[in-house]
Amino acid sequence: MKKFLNYCKLCYTELAHEVTWPTRKELTQSSSVVLVASLIIALVVFAMDWVFKNFMVFIYTIGA
Repeated sequence: MKKFLNYCKLCYTELAHEVTWPTRKELTQSSSVVLVASLIIALVVFAMDWVFKNFMVFIYTIGA
């Protein structure tokens, strides 16, 4: 149990003194970049799916 408490104290010390936390502005900018990138990737995947679906429908109607 003593090792566990020592581990918890070391973790707290590291989080309180050695970790560099982002500012609110940095966090907002990073979150915005992730949100925009996610939307762009979602739109690209949607467009690829739509094109592939229509291509497959076209191929199927030619073969029928």
